[in-house]
Amino acid sequence: MVTRMKILIIEDDIEAAAYLAKAFRETGIVSDHASDGESGLFMASENNYDVLVIDRMLPRRDGLSVITELRHKGIHTPVLILSALGQVDDRVTGLRAGGDDYLPKPYAFNELLARVEVLGRRKGTPEQDMVYRVGDLELDRLSHTVRRQGREVPLQPREFRLLEYLMKNAGQVVTRTMLLENVWDYHFDPQTNVIDVHVSRLRSKIEKDFDQPLLRTVRGAGYMIKDEDRPSP
Repeated sequence: MVTRMKILIIEDDIEAAAYLAKAFRETGIVSDHASDGESGLFMASENNYDVLVIDRMLPRRDGLSVITELRHKGIHTPVLILSALGQVDDRVTGLRAGGDDYLPKPYAFNELLARVEVLGRRKGTPEQDMVYRVGDLELDRLSHTVRRQGREVPLQPREFRLLEYLMKNAGQVVTRTMLLENVWDYHFDPQTNVIDVHVSRLRSKIEKDFDQPLLRTVRGAGYMIKDEDRPSP
């Protein structure tokens, strides 16, 4: 049971919000409620919450817009998106807007509670969540900048997303299929050379004029980014 956690529920369905508040209260979680996006954005900006539970479809301001604005303000409170829109593309859109987790409706409260508990444990490490580092390479997700040895490396949006995913999984082999599904959102022949072309361009940008290679091609498997001075986990 989680105690002393405080969350904000942004939900326009008053009955659903009341049910959640009661259920959370019974587990020791304190909750506030906002019934529209504008109110939710204000409350989330002005108060300190451990987790935000946000419905995607809200009056006055939709849930994704609320999340995007919070991230723009530098507020990294973990967000669980609730939505009746549960297709893969819907979930991807929600996560790319800045959500940390996505739970389609209808849902079981026990699962919702478990997800909130996990997100609550993440709070307090925004630097870790927003900045990835591999060796002397640094990617800042908030400012959308990449630096190596302190020098900025200009990347195109797709190259940034590709590097972000590789660095998120640093030290692990990332397959072409994983890249297609998580960077391109495509489901097609993983033998296509679109990935090889982008990886080649990315490698030239992050390794040109630097002695230490970071991005490796793992023959027959995919790619891996790692600091060669450190062993893989």
